[in-house]
Amino acid sequence: MAKHGKRYSDALKKAPTAPVSLDEAVAFVKANANAKFDETVEIAMRLGVDIKKSDQTVRGTVNLPHGTGKTIRVIVFAAGTHADEAKAAGADEVGYEELIEKVKNGWTDFDVAIATTDAMKEVRKIARVLGPRGLMPNPKTGTVTDDTATAVKAAKGGKVDFRMDRTGNVCVLCGKRSFDADKLVGNINAIVAAVQSERPAAAKGTFIRSLTVSSTMGVGVRVLLKAEESI
Repeated sequence: MAKHGKRYSDALKKAPTAPVSLDEAVAFVKANANAKFDETVEIAMRLGVDIKKSDQTVRGTVNLPHGTGKTIRVIVFAAGTHADEAKAAGADEVGYEELIEKVKNGWTDFDVAIATTDAMKEVRKIARVLGPRGLMPNPKTGTVTDDTATAVKAAKGGKVDFRMDRTGNVCVLCGKRSFDADKLVGNINAIVAAVQSERPAAAKGTFIRSLTVSSTMGVGVRVLLKAEESI
């Protein structure tokens, strides 16, 4: 069993043992995120889906109204005018064959990869590098597109991806400890609404079975789910 430090143990003693309102959960997490850096705040949701059925996989994107608080490094696989538009929009690195070769050799110092539709035929060759790290461009998340400028601005401005893992959980970052509480609450509500919008038609019963808010080094606090439409 993992051993926790004194800060974590002290926070755990004060943590609510039963689900609380979203406002209370956020307030507790902010008050007890005591690391020496600005901890990331995230939520974890347990979904009511059959994980054995491929048609019940949940995946999507959400634009956080108050941003992520992180500096997002974006690269774009493109050539010609699409490359120029990506550079003008603020992409950290833009290229085609030379950029693919760089990634192929193990470079993954970025957070989001975007590719034009034409570039994808070559980008697929580095799927073994990008895929395991969750960096493979995908049309479903808006990262395979010829509108590179819009995609770069969205990624830089607070767009995040979410994807259910093999155990039926979805974890999504929702900001930083330094955010005002109302901004964290606003981001969390946006995430919940986005996940609910991706509910598989075949899913039965309660879709979001539990929701927990936590910080990087902090204690998780369960949120009282009053209804699927709102928390």
